[in-house]
Amino acid sequence: MDNGRSLNSHVSAAFCLTQSMSCHRYTAGWAGDRSGRCLCSEEVIQRYRGRVSGPLMDRIDLHVEVPRLDPRELRDDAPLGEDSASVRARVVAARDVQLLRSGKANAQLLPFELSAHCRLSRKDQQLLEDAVERLQLSARSMHRILRVARTLADLGHAQDIETAHVAEAIGYRQLDRGGVS
Repeated sequence: MDNGRSLNSHVSAAFCLTQSMSCHRYTAGWAGDRSGRCLCSEEVIQRYRGRVSGPLMDRIDLHVEVPRLDPRELRDDAPLGEDSASVRARVVAARDVQLLRSGKANAQLLPFELSAHCRLSRKDQQLLEDAVERLQLSARSMHRILRVARTLADLGHAQDIETAHVAEAIGYRQLDRGGVS
């Protein structure tokens, strides 16, 4: 708005949003923690999560619950996970495959490009459709699942999207419709 007049403009932005949602009663956010410290009912937790609009949640690719680490996992003698350099190399290789295949990253594929680059078997298509129906997901969420499944396949050096990729991508959509707590 400028002096009460509507301005027609289009602003495009690419960014990474990292969001934390925890039970509002506790500043530390114990909802879902294995310690059982959160005393909120499921209804209270879902009402809190429902404060974020569906259309906004539709635009977030990955909904990941990150549990608190067990103190033993923080010790100096605890086994180390994959090092950052290895992860980076895998991501760079997957991105290179994406650029060769379509000239862009999977996240930037338009809906009409998904059929060419994100083909599913009949069984996997049914798995996706069942999840969309069960979780009451939007078309936008379904498209995001396809893009994430394609990326998971690329990270795993798979030519085709496999059932495991579709299932994992669906798993990343559980929170936007009240799935995992």
